[in-house]
Amino acid sequence: MESGFTPKETYLSHFNPRAYLEKYCSFGSSPSAENQILRLLLKNLFKIFCLDGVRGDLLIDIGSGPTIYQLLSACESFKEIIASDYSDQNLQELEKWLKKEPGAFDWSPVMDYVCELEGNRMKRTEKEEKLRRVVKQVLKCDVTQSRPLGAVSLPPADCLLSTLCLDAACPDLPAYRAALRNLSSLLKPGGYLVLVDALKSSFYMVGEQRFSSLSLDREAIEAAVREAGYTIEQFEVISQSYPPTMANNEGIFSLVAQKLSSSA
Repeated sequence: MESGFTPKETYLSHFNPRAYLEKYCSFGSSPSAENQILRLLLKNLFKIFCLDGVRGDLLIDIGSGPTIYQLLSACESFKEIIASDYSDQNLQELEKWLKKEPGAFDWSPVMDYVCELEGNRMKRTEKEEKLRRVVKQVLKCDVTQSRPLGAVSLPPADCLLSTLCLDAACPDLPAYRAALRNLSSLLKPGGYLVLVDALKSSFYMVGEQRFSSLSLDREAIEAAVREAGYTIEQFEVISQSYPPTMANNEGIFSLVAQKLSSSA
C-alpha cells in the first residue's frame, strides 16, 4: 500500500482483460468463490431488471470492463445500451465479442445460466444476438471527469449501471462523491442508478497485477449516493467474498436508487 492508490494510467498499461475474464467470469467445472459470486450477481441483476421494473429506453453501462454478463438481463428491459470503459484494451475485448471476431471470450456457460434464470424464453444464440443488437455503442469513459463520456452527445439515460468499477476508479471518498455527481449528469430526473461493487475491499488481483480498491462500507456508500441527489430504493448484500489472495472484500452489494427530480 505504500506505493499509493493505483493510478488510472496503470489500467492502460497493465490491465489484462483475458486474465480478468478467465479468473472472474469462467464458469469452470469445479466450484469456486468467483463462480459463486458471478452466479449471485446474475441473479441480482435478473431480479433488478426483469422482476423489479427497472426499465426504459436507454441504459448506459459505466466501466463495463471486458465483460457483458451485467447486460444480459438489462437487454430485456432497455431498447438501447451503451457500454463504456477507461481502458482501451477492455473496449477492444468488448468489440471483439460484439463483432464475433476470432478469439472472443466464450460467454456460453454464462448465457445458458441467464437464459435459465429467465425461464428459457429464448435460446442462448437468440440471447447473444439480442444483446449484440441492443448494444449500440462502445465508448471511452472516465468517471473522474465532469463529462465522463467526453464530447459525445447522448440523450439523458433512463438508467446508469456500474458494476465493480467505482471502487477501483476513485482513490478516496471525495473522489467517489465527485464521480457519482459526474455520472448523474448523464441520467434523466427520475432515472435509475444501479451500482454493484465490493464492500470494504482495498485491493484485487488480475493475474500477478495488484490493483487498488477504495474500501467503503454500506453507510459511506449510501451517504454518498444520497448526497449526489438520489433516493435509495434497495441495498442488498451478497455475503460471499473472493479468496483472500484475490481480494480482501467483505461481500458485494447491489444498490438501486432513483434520481430526484430536483437533482442537477
